[in-house]
Amino acid sequence: MGVHTALILCSFFLAGSGDPLAPPQSAGTQTGEQTPVLTVEPRSAVVRQGAPVSFRCSAQGGAAPASLEWKKNNNQALLDNVKIGPDGSVLTIASARPGNHGTYRCVGTNAHGKSQSSASLTVHYSPKVQATPKSPARVRIGETINLECHATGRPRPTVTWHREGGAKTGTSSSTEAKATVQVQAARSEDAGVYVCKAENSEGTVELKVQVTVEGGSQAPTPPRASILQADMVKVEGDSVTLQCQATGYPTPTIAWSKLRAPLPWQHKVTDGTLVLQNVGRQDSGQYICNATNAAGFDESTVQVEVETPPYATCIPEQVRVQAGEAIRLQCLAHGTPPVRFQWTRVGGNLPPRAQSTDGLLLISQARPAHAGTYKCVASNKWGSSQALAKVTVRSA
Repeated sequence: MGVHTALILCSFFLAGSGDPLAPPQSAGTQTGEQTPVLTVEPRSAVVRQGAPVSFRCSAQGGAAPASLEWKKNNNQALLDNVKIGPDGSVLTIASARPGNHGTYRCVGTNAHGKSQSSASLTVHYSPKVQATPKSPARVRIGETINLECHATGRPRPTVTWHREGGAKTGTSSSTEAKATVQVQAARSEDAGVYVCKAENSEGTVELKVQVTVEGGSQAPTPPRASILQADMVKVEGDSVTLQCQATGYPTPTIAWSKLRAPLPWQHKVTDGTLVLQNVGRQDSGQYICNATNAAGFDESTVQVEVETPPYATCIPEQVRVQAGEAIRLQCLAHGTPPVRFQWTRVGGNLPPRAQSTDGLLLISQARPAHAGTYKCVASNKWGSSQALAKVTVRSA
């Protein structure tokens, strides 16, 4: 009896052999520790259209991910202005557009599984408006004038109607992003220019609709000119369309001019509409619509400002220094001020003692580990540009 008992105890002890002090681990806990734990910084960002923004994905726990991948919500394709860093950890949008708005996910994968972390991007942009019917709108005496204006923008714009000159006609109502105006029985004095105005924190835009009321006897009347677009700011390379309409009898003749300068050579005028292609800074100025008939003349003006995104260059583009010497890289940019500069290092971080001021990057004591490619991004409200400089550090 005693012999059998001893054999059983020995068998149990051998089956449980191993580290007697190690705590038991479940398979699920072990896998959880080895799957990458990711964090995206910042978790959310709000930028204006045209501004740069970056998100960094890093592993905070578990085994290091073998690969990192960025995806947009609903697996939408990343736009062409979205760039991913060499190691996949940094997502950069050089010049944000409304289409960049949304949620971005960083997905990390290793041999034990995958995990993800996300961040949201909000892109604010100034309003854009559309009116129904389009200008010019014609009704007969006694008919109803119905005008609708819709606007898009972020934050959501408020929309209102008013009549040029301040006169109130008919009834109007508005909700966020939509406004209507109605005249139940049009009279000849209801003709004129009706202005839809949309505004949010990013800007204000106006759209004009010329309303003509036809019918009844028509005595000769002097012209009244109106440009449908409000003062505007454009970016170099854009196209500009300016529409001029004029009331009066007989029908006025419309001509365009530019204050204190000839019209740009590439201009086109068709049915009172002036089109400027591929504008530059020299095309900034005041444009004048002149309306003339036998009863007189009138003019309307609009101001066009053309801004330019920056164009960055590095001086010098290649630097060779001895260990212990200073590294100086100067980033210059031509464009509409103010221009901001940001230095980064391709595939790594800037040295701890690196100093950046007004486009100048200074590393006081170079080491061989500081060799590599440095990138300068110059940005303003209208866009961004980047330039690269290669640094070689020779051992002393």
